[in-house]
Parts: sequence; C-alpha cells; structure tokens
Amino acid sequence: MRDDIIRVLKNSARALTIYELQDKLDLNTVEETKIFSEELRKLVDDVVVYRSNKDKYMMLEDSHLRKGLMRVNKKGFGFVEIDNLKDDVYVAQENMNGAIHDDIVLVEITSKMNLDRLEGRILRVLKRQVERYIGEITFDSKGMGHLELDDKRIKFNIQIPKDKSMNAVDGHKVVVELVKKINKSNRYEGKVIEIIGHKNDPGVDILSIIYKYNINTVFPDDVKEEVKNINMEVLPEEMVGRRDLRDMEIFTIDGDDTKDIDDAISIEKFVNGHYKLGVHIADVSYYVKEGSPLDNEALERGTSVYLVDRVIPMLPHELSNGICSLNPNVDRLAISCVMEFDSTARLVDYEIFPSVIRSRIQMTYKNVNSILEKNVVPDGYEPYVNSLKLMADLASILRKAKIKRGYLDFNVDEAKILVDENCKPVEIKIRERGVGENLIEDFMIAANECVASHIYFMNLPFIYRVHEVPEEDKIRSFLSFIGNLGYQISGDIKDTRPTTMQRLLKYLADKPEYKILSGLLLRCMQKAVYKPENLGHYGLASTCYTHFTSPIRRYPDTTVHRLLRTYLFDRKLDMGTVKKWEDKLVYVSEQSSSRERASIECEREVEDMKMAEYMEEHIGEEFEGMISSVTSFGMFVQLDNLIEGLVPLRDMPDFFHYDEERMTLTGERSHVKYTIGDKLLIKVVRASKEEKIIDFEVIRKL
Repeated sequence: MRDDIIRVLKNSARALTIYELQDKLDLNTVEETKIFSEELRKLVDDVVVYRSNKDKYMMLEDSHLRKGLMRVNKKGFGFVEIDNLKDDVYVAQENMNGAIHDDIVLVEITSKMNLDRLEGRILRVLKRQVERYIGEITFDSKGMGHLELDDKRIKFNIQIPKDKSMNAVDGHKVVVELVKKINKSNRYEGKVIEIIGHKNDPGVDILSIIYKYNINTVFPDDVKEEVKNINMEVLPEEMVGRRDLRDMEIFTIDGDDTKDIDDAISIEKFVNGHYKLGVHIADVSYYVKEGSPLDNEALERGTSVYLVDRVIPMLPHELSNGICSLNPNVDRLAISCVMEFDSTARLVDYEIFPSVIRSRIQMTYKNVNSILEKNVVPDGYEPYVNSLKLMADLASILRKAKIKRGYLDFNVDEAKILVDENCKPVEIKIRERGVGENLIEDFMIAANECVASHIYFMNLPFIYRVHEVPEEDKIRSFLSFIGNLGYQISGDIKDTRPTTMQRLLKYLADKPEYKILSGLLLRCMQKAVYKPENLGHYGLASTCYTHFTSPIRRYPDTTVHRLLRTYLFDRKLDMGTVKKWEDKLVYVSEQSSSRERASIECEREVEDMKMAEYMEEHIGEEFEGMISSVTSFGMFVQLDNLIEGLVPLRDMPDFFHYDEERMTLTGERSHVKYTIGDKLLIKVVRASKEEKIIDFEVIRKL
C-alpha cells in the first residue's frame, strides 16, 4: 500500500485530497481503507508525503518544503544540507525555531538570495540526533548546576539539579542527557550520566571531544570476553588450506611509532622484465567472526581514530597490535593479492588467496627514505636494499601510469602536532612525505583496484570506495575566481575529466599561492564515501576501487575480506548469500561513511584546539603567512606550519567592502586590497584553547 500511495502521488500533476487518493487506488473494502489511512499517516509522519493546510497530499519533493541536516555556525545562523539539492539552504538565526547543529529538520524554502542561494526557515525539528551534551559544569549559590557547552553552535541552556549531578564539582567536564524542557523557554533540565574528568587534568580536553562524536573508548565486557578465547599465536591447524609464504622475503614499511600493521609487501623481477608484486594484508575477518560481539563493536566504531597523543582502535589491542598485526618474525594469517605487471604497469596476471606469512623486518619510512633518497643504508637493512630499489622502480612505473590516466595529486600538506607528557603542544610542523610513503600508497592502490575489479566482473554484491565527478558549477566558480587573480585557463568548462583537473593543477603548480589554490580546488571535489555500487574513483582516475588494505583500522576493509572468503575461498554463491549481502551492504556502507566523517571531524577539532593552545604561548609574536580565505567577517591567514587564524573585520582600521565573487576586501579610505594568496606579516593578538580560535592582526603586506 505504501508503494502504491507513493506511485500515485509521484504520477499526479497536482496535490490530491484523501478522497481522490482513495479513488485512484480503487479501494473497495473497509479493511483496505483502514490500511490506506494508516500508511498515509506514516508517510506524513516520516515526512515523505506533505499534507497542506487545505488537507491535500503531495510528495514532499514536489512541495516548497524539504527535509535535511542542519549545520549551525558559531554565530547562530545555519545551513540545511538536503539530498538531491545542489545548494544548501541558508537559515538566519531568527528563523532557526529551536533547531541545533546536527538536527534533522523540515525547512521551508522562502526565497533566493544573491548568487541564487536559497534561504529558508525551520518549520519543525524532525529528529534530534544529538543525544548527549558535553561541557563544563559549574554550580551557583543555590546548588543548581549549569552546563557551559563545548559546542558553541548549540544555543540553549541546560541546568542540572544537585541530585542529578553524580556529585560532580565545579570544573568537571561531564556528559549530560536532557530530562525535560523547562516551560516554553530555551532551557532544559539535564542529568549527568558520566564524568569525563576535571578540565585541568591532562588529556581531558581531547577526551571531551572524543565523547562529543560518540566515539567509544572502552570495549564492552562481551567483547573482552570474546577476545580471551582467541588464540594469540597461529596454530598449525589454522594454516590448513592456506598457501605457505613464510620462506618468502616479505616485510612491512610504516611510521616510526606504528603498532597496528595491516600490510606487508614482497617483490620479484622476471627475466622478461615483468614485476611480481605481493601485497599481503592481515586476515582480520578470520578472527572477527560475522555477527559476533567483536564484529558488532567494530561495525559500530567503523574506524580507528588517530589523535595527537593517542589511537582509539577499532579492534582491541590484543588484535590490532597483537595477533592481527603483521609483526616481524612471527607467523601471521593473511589474504594475499599477488600481481604481475609489465614494464608499462599493465596488469598481466594476478592471484588472490589466503596465506600464512612471516615478515622479516619492520621497516620505517624514515630508514627506507634514507636508502632510496640518499643511498645511505641503516643498520639491519643491508639484505633488503635490492628489493627496495626494485620496489621503487615498480612504484615509479605505477605512478607514471596513474598520472597518465588522470590521477590527481593535490599535494596537500598535513600538520604534525608534537605534545609533551601532559599533552601540551610543544611543536607544530609539516608532516614529511617521501619516496617510501608514495611507494606504499602506489602498491596499496594497485591491490585495491585489483580486488575491486575482480569482484565487480563477477557481478556480485560488494562495497566500493567511490569518489564522484565534481559539480560543473563549482569548477566554473573556481575558474572564475582564479581568472580574477589573472590566471586564465583555456578549454571546455564542461570537461570535468580527471585529466582536465590534472592539467589545471599542473598550470597552478608554479604559482606562489599554489598550496592555497590547490586546497580550494580540492574543496570543489565531492567527498569520497562507501557505496554498494561501483561509481568509480574520480581522484584516483580509477574505474573500479575499494578499500582492502587496512582491515585492522577500517570496517569496510574487513567486510571486503569477508566477501573474498565467501565468494572466492568458500565458493558460497547461492541466491540466499547474494540477497543477504545485497541488503546488508547498504547499511554497512552508510554506517562506515558516517563513522569516517565523525572520525575526521573529531581529528580536525582536536587539531584546531591544540593549535590554539600552542598559539596561546605566542601572543604578541609576529609571523609570515598567506591569506587562505576571505569572508564577509574577515580573512583567514595560514602560517607556514598550517596554523590558521582570523583577522576579524571589526578589528581592522578601515571600513572594508567585501566582494564575494572575487573574494576580496577593499578598504574604503585606504583602498588597500586583500585577496587569497596575498602574503602578510601578522601578529598573534588572541588565542583560546577553549573556543578553538586564533585571531591575528595585520602588520603589513609583504
């Protein structure tokens, strides 16, 4: 009945009354009418169908209303993100109607603003996704607790009676649930459900952000119990049915402090000039059984989270650093993807199979780069120099082939924040990336493509890593903007093939503001997500891509391993198995994408906080920087170590006119003009760890 109602409304050129709907559905019995009324009510409640003030029904998408996700700015206004709508809908503070950040809302589109932006007002909060609130508790003279929310985008007050405070004291960071709304005001009564720690305790600042994103830091008891029953060494009977590769020269390359090692590699070169590359990935799905408490928790987490002073693993340390980790000189179960490439990077043959391996050495990027970039061989690496040079040759061939097909290397720098034993930042620098890092990336991409293509051509349910083509309007706006900087690009704007973006990046590469411009172009791209359909990976210029190589820290990779075992090793290809995975992969994809976004946002917020804390010690000091963004309220300036601060318009010694199209600020009296890419000497005038903000003042243009 539900599908029939939707079909009729979608095919109707106008809104229908309930009687017209009944007539078109040809309802003849009391029972049919009862079912119809119930399903129609559910469709309205689910905001799939809109009921007008005149009691007429239409599909929501055909009305002036939309359902979407509210994103609130610290200043109080917000934007509603709506599926299948190109632009977000701007909502002024006075039209928020009690909506807060992350609410699912019903928005009425009221008008178009400049540049065809949509403006609206919130009619109703459909779902409040934030269930827990994080903040600092303080008590007034009457013993009533008040929560100062960490998230300044949430604009309401929470008070906590003493008997609902879990005996928290002033300065405690706490997790609070709402109990009830107080009258019709914007005030709520809450109760403390967990005390994180005192705000001055080391690490509590980061822990508060972790809690905000609902990232689990402790494994449930049933997971701990399951782990106790897992063998922490590979037994002989577990090797049955696996190819024994323990005599092969296989090793790992990772960061200096890496403890969860997913991938190992091997190399051979044949007399015909072909390369045989082995990518051997920890067989996590062997230990994480489908539907077990361990598996359910891994799915809930979705990913490991890497913060400045800690890792919150997807799997317990007994697995992530122990039996699953491809540590040196111990037997480990793996799934191997062994590929044969010719001298032009053409894949001529491959095998995917379960294996048992024994890594010879745990190499580091630093030592590998010493060999490949400086020809200096660290102690213990002597037996592997030839293999590393063979790998470097193959990686170079693979990279050239990727670039030829349109691979986009935005060359975006990452900040590395070093902290002391009290989690206080002591240095912020650019994370180094050398030949070794690129080599591993090239090999992992090759394995991911090989696995994805194999299952794709079997026409079986699978989970893909997809990155869709950017929207033409965004590329047009970017080209218009750089045109205003004097950079004119010839060619067809509608040609959004990766090779076109690649030529654009190459054109900008020697420009002084390249780092800023490449970052802006990157923001024009779509976000990469997980989906159960193959839509290609635009950034890699890959027609078919998945994530296979990091099952210790990413749930989609664990799922890919489980599917390989099901389809290739156990040969379970019956219709029941296919239908099960068709249904399940929809949820796994959505959950994995959602937890990945939460992880990224958590990592960024921690970085913002630590950068602000670092700059608290540098107030009054001067630095050189480059304008990275221009807005109606000021301009952001990025320093060489990627710290970014705002020069607020309100503090500038002139009235500045903002040109949104050209992204410039022009002084009314001074006529000084600021735009993206301008180099400035700035002074740090304000920094707040709590607010996660840094303010600069312009000394002069450089």
